[in-house]
Amino acid sequence: MQHNINEIKEKLDELTKLKHNRAQSGMSLGFQRVFSLLPILFHFHHPKLPGYLNEDTPLGIAFYQPSKEIIKQLKNDFNFNEANKTNHSDISALYSMGSTCSIGQSITSDLDIWVCIENNLSTVKKQALIMKCRLIEAWAKNLGVKLTLFVVDVDRFINQHHECLMGENCGSAQHILLLEEFYRSANLLAGKRLLWFAVPSDFTVNNVTYPTYEKCVQALVVSNIIKREEWIDFGSLTGLSAEEYFGASLWQLYKSIDSPFKAVLKTLLLEAYSSIYPKNRPIAFEMREFIQKGEIHMHHYLDSYLMLLDRISNYLKEIRDFQRLELVRHCFYLKVNEKLSQNCDLQSWRREVLNEFVQKWEWRKPLLEKLDASKTWKIEQVREIHEILLHTMMTGYRNLLNFGRRNNLDSLISPQDLAILTRKLYASFEVLPGKISTLKLNISDNLQEQVLTFIHVKEDRINRAGWYVYNHPPKLSSIVGHQYLEYSKYLVKLVGWCYFNGLISDSTQFYYYDGDDRDNQKITKLIKNLKNYFPIDVPIPTEQQLYGPCEIRHLAIVLNLENDPTINLELEDEISTNVLNYGKQELSLVSTIDLLYRNSWNEIRVLHFSGSLCVLEAIKALLNRMHKDADLPNLVEIFCYSNQLSYKIKNQMKKLMYDCVDLRLTTTKNNLTQVKPLRIDGESWYLFFERFGVSFHQFENAIDFYGAVSNNKIQGRPLNILDESNELPKEIDTVAYEGIIQFFFEDTANGFDLYILNEHNQIEIYRNCNGTKESMVKDINDFYVLSDDRFTFTTSSSVNFNLPQFYQITYNDVGKREIFLLNYFS
Repeated sequence: MQHNINEIKEKLDELTKLKHNRAQSGMSLGFQRVFSLLPILFHFHHPKLPGYLNEDTPLGIAFYQPSKEIIKQLKNDFNFNEANKTNHSDISALYSMGSTCSIGQSITSDLDIWVCIENNLSTVKKQALIMKCRLIEAWAKNLGVKLTLFVVDVDRFINQHHECLMGENCGSAQHILLLEEFYRSANLLAGKRLLWFAVPSDFTVNNVTYPTYEKCVQALVVSNIIKREEWIDFGSLTGLSAEEYFGASLWQLYKSIDSPFKAVLKTLLLEAYSSIYPKNRPIAFEMREFIQKGEIHMHHYLDSYLMLLDRISNYLKEIRDFQRLELVRHCFYLKVNEKLSQNCDLQSWRREVLNEFVQKWEWRKPLLEKLDASKTWKIEQVREIHEILLHTMMTGYRNLLNFGRRNNLDSLISPQDLAILTRKLYASFEVLPGKISTLKLNISDNLQEQVLTFIHVKEDRINRAGWYVYNHPPKLSSIVGHQYLEYSKYLVKLVGWCYFNGLISDSTQFYYYDGDDRDNQKITKLIKNLKNYFPIDVPIPTEQQLYGPCEIRHLAIVLNLENDPTINLELEDEISTNVLNYGKQELSLVSTIDLLYRNSWNEIRVLHFSGSLCVLEAIKALLNRMHKDADLPNLVEIFCYSNQLSYKIKNQMKKLMYDCVDLRLTTTKNNLTQVKPLRIDGESWYLFFERFGVSFHQFENAIDFYGAVSNNKIQGRPLNILDESNELPKEIDTVAYEGIIQFFFEDTANGFDLYILNEHNQIEIYRNCNGTKESMVKDINDFYVLSDDRFTFTTSSSVNFNLPQFYQITYNDVGKREIFLLNYFS
C-alpha cells in the first residue's frame, strides 16, 4: 500500500509539471508572469511585493520551496531579496481550477485560484487574507489578467458552510458539485497534494474495507501509509445528492450570460450526471481511478475538458439527441478558440488535439470559417446562436426540473441566494412587453451597422402596423426580399433596441420613412439624446439591489416623437399658455409620451402612451412603479420633439413630473390621500396619490369630488376601502411595488400574521398562522421554482424567474413597527 501511495504522489507530481507547462503555453507574458509569481506572493508578505496589507496578514505556503528562477525574478521585478525567510505556513495550498491547464484554456480565459486554508485562522486574519487577494487581483488586472482568488476553508464541504452568493462566488447554489469540478480540474501551484486522490475508491486498506471515506482516511493514517500533515482534504464526493442539481443548473444559467459556450457544456454535464441517478459516477471518480492505476495518459493526460466532452457526447448519443450533440461540438470548438481555418506558424498541443476532433467529426472548411469569425458576427448571426444557446440552456434546465419533480426533491439553495440568482436571470433573459431585450450572451465584439433604415407601416396594410428596422439603405431593391432586423409597434422601443444592442456607431447612417415626406432629423436627434443620456455599459447590480425591489434609476420622458400636435398649431399670446390646455380650443400639446428607463436590476423598459389621456396614463404608470420608500431616480430627463413650443412643453412637463414624483415618494404621510387637479384638453381631472399607488378620476360635480376626498381624509384609507378587521400595517406602504409578489410576516402571540400583496397590489391577509416562517418561505420558493406555471410561453426558452420577496415586520424599543427584508439560509 505504501508503494501505491508513493506511485500516486509521483503521478500527481508528473501531472502537475505537465499542466504547468500547458497552462503557460501560448499565453500572454502577463498571464505567464501572474501564474508563475502567485505562489511566492502568498508565501512572502512584504511592502515591496504586490498584495501587501499589514504585518498581521497570513503568509507562508506549506512545503513550498521557491525556485532560483522565481527568486531571481522577484529581485529583478520588485527589488526584493529573500532576507526574511518564513517558517510560517498559514496557507495549505494554492490550486488553479476550471479551464486553466486544459484544452479549454485560451488567451481570453480567466484565472481562478483557490487559496486553501485549514489551520483555523481567526476571523481577523482570514479577512486580511481576503483583502490581500483583492490587492493581488488588482495587480493582475494591471497586467491584463482577470484573476479571481477564492479563500477556501478545508472544512467548507465537510461541514457544508458557504459564503453569500456574490460575484464569482456561487454561494449555496453549488456544493458537492463544486467540489467535484475542483477535483477534476484542480492543478497544484504550491503546497499540499489533494488527499482525495490517494484514498482507494472502494475504501479498502490492507484488505479491510471501511464503511466511510472518513474511516478509510483514519485507517491510512493509523497504518502510517500516509502522513496526514502532507495532504489537504476537502472530503469525499459521496455526499452528492440529487437536490443539488437545481441550484447548480441555475448557477450555470447565470454564468451563461458571460460564458455561453462553457455554460452549455456544464449544464449538459449536469443533465448527464442526473440521467444515471441514483448512481453517483462523476468525472472526478474516473480521473482518480486512472491516477491510482498509473494511467495518467488517458484523455490526453486527464484533460478535464476532454473528459467533460466525452461524458456529454456519450450521453447525447445514448438518448439519440444529435442536434444538441452538434451544438456541444460547436460550443467546445468556440471555447477552445484555436481558429483552425486560419494559418498558424506555432503549432500548439491544443491545436493538434482539436484538429483530431474536427477530422473525426467530418467538419468542412466553410463551417470552420464561420465559427472562427464568431467575434465579427453581426446581429442576425448573433441572435440565431443566442436563441439556440438559450433554448439549449433552458431545455437542460427544464430536464433537471423534471428530474427534481420525479424524485420529489427540495432545492438545497438558500432562499436569499435563490432570490438573487433568479432575479439576475429574470433581468437578463425574461421577455416582457415593453422590455428591450438585449443580447446578453458574450459572443461578438462588434454589432455596429453602417446603415439603419426605420420604416413605418400604417394600419390596414398587409404587414402588421408599427416600425421595422433594416440594415440596408431605403431602396426598394435593398428592402424587398430582405429580412428586417427587428419590429416594434413604437419607434422609441425600436431605436432603443438598436442602441442598447450596440448596432449604432458614430458613423452609422440613418433613414426614416413612414410614407410621408420626412427627414431624419427626429430619429437622429433621439439617438444623439440617448448617447448623451444613457450609457450602454453600467456597473452590474449589486446583490443588495437584486434582493430588494427594483427602482427606476435613469428615466427619459420622450414627448411627441411620433405624433406632434404643434405642427399646424396657430400660436396664441393672450390665451392660456398651459401646454396641456392651450389656447381658445384648450388643446393638449402632448399627444404621445414614451417612458424609457433603466431600473436598479439593469433592465431597460419602454412604456408608450398616446391620445388625450396620455399624460395621466403615463404619470399613473410611472408612479405605480415607484414604492414610497424608493430613492429618487438618479437622473430624469425630458426629450421633446415638437415642431413648436418645444422648450415650453419640456419645462412644464418637467415641473409636473417632478411634482408628481415628489408627492408619490415624500408627501404621502399618515395614510392620507393627496390630490392634484389637472386641466387637460378642456376637461378637469384629479390625480389621487393613495397608499398603494396613483389613480386618476373625473367627477361630474364638486360635491362628488369633495365627498371622495373627505371620506379618505376622515378614514385615512385609499378609495378602495378595506374591511376594518383587515387593516394593513402602514409600514408595508414603503415597499409595496407592482409587478412582484410580496409576503410580509408579523409575529403574534399565537404564531404570526401573513400579509400578501400580489403583482397588482391586491391584498390577502391570513391571521395566526401555524408552523415556522422558515419552512413556509422554503415551501413558497419550492412551489414557484418547480411549478410548470413558470414556463409562461410555449417554448422552453421562456421561464418566469421573478420569485416572491419576503419581509419581517418587527417592533423597535419604543413600540414602533419596522420592516426588514427577511434573510434565511438553508
